[in-house]
Amino acid sequence: MTVLAEAVSTADTSDSCYTFVNNQWVCWQYWTDRQSELTDATVEHLWLTIASVALGLALAFPLALLARRFAWLESSIVGGTTIIYTIPSLAMFSILLPFTHVTATTVIIGLALYALTILVRNILAGLRAVPDDARESAVGLGYGPTRLLFRIELPLALPVIMAGLRVATVSTVALVTVGSILTYGGLGDLLLLGVDQDFKAQIFAASVLCIALAIVLDVVLVVVQRLLTPWTRAAGRA
Repeated sequence: MTVLAEAVSTADTSDSCYTFVNNQWVCWQYWTDRQSELTDATVEHLWLTIASVALGLALAFPLALLARRFAWLESSIVGGTTIIYTIPSLAMFSILLPFTHVTATTVIIGLALYALTILVRNILAGLRAVPDDARESAVGLGYGPTRLLFRIELPLALPVIMAGLRVATVSTVALVTVGSILTYGGLGDLLLLGVDQDFKAQIFAASVLCIALAIVLDVVLVVVQRLLTPWTRAAGRA
C-alpha cells in the first residue's frame, strides 16, 4: 500500500483534503491525523542535527588550533575540509558504510565532516581577530597559553565563531534530509516518501517543519551568543 493510499484509508474520504482526487498541498487535517508521525520525524531531525554539529565542532576546534599554531599546516587543513565539502553525500555515505553500516552514525559523521569547512574557517578567523594588545596584556599578567586561550582569546573570538556555528547549523538542518537514503533523515524520510507518492500534504508539512526547525535553532544560537557575550551589548549601547 502506498503512503497516500494508507493515508486515505485512515481518513474520512468524504471530506478529506488528502485523497487521490483531492490531493491538496495545504491540508490541516493531515497535520492532525499524522501529528505523532510528524513529531517523531522532527525530533529525529533535531537530534541528528545537534549531534552532527556537536561532533563537527569537536573536530574543528583542535584542527583550527593546529592550523594557527603551525602555519605550514593551515593550507592543508583548510583545503582538506573544503575538499570534503565537495564530496557528494551519496559518495560520502558509501565511503563510511563499510565502517559504520546503515546506522544513524553514518549520517552524523558525514554531516559533521561537511560542517568542518565552515567551522574551521570561522574559528581561525575569530582567534585571529583578537586584538594583539589584549593578548599582550594577558601575558603581562602571567597568563599561560591555555589560560590565555580559554579566558581571553575564545571569549573575544566568540561572536565570529558563533556566526560560523549558526551557518553550519542551518546548513546541517538542510543536509539531514539527505540521510533519508539510509532511512535516517528525520523529516527527509517523509519528504522522500511524499515525493515518491506525490503526497502533497506530506511534502508541504515536512518542508515547513524543516524551515521552522532551521529558524528556531538559529534564534536559539543568537540568544546563546548574547548570553555568552554580554560585553557586546554594553558596547552597542555606549
